[in-house]
Amino acid sequence: MSASPVKFLRDVEAEAKRVTWPSRKATLVTTGAVLAMATLASIFFFVVDQVIGLGVRELFGLGG
Repeated sequence: MSASPVKFLRDVEAEAKRVTWPSRKATLVTTGAVLAMATLASIFFFVVDQVIGLGVRELFGLGG
């Protein structure tokens, strides 16, 4: 099945007009939530990594 590039672009434009775009406020709130969760997750995994590393060093007497 073959379609012309002009028809394809018209279809893309028609679909883009039907998209419901989020408001600026919704975008900022969602972005803030994502950044906050990423920060919390990185802190959590850093702490867990440090605790596991401490446990391994104490158990096997490795490191400083």
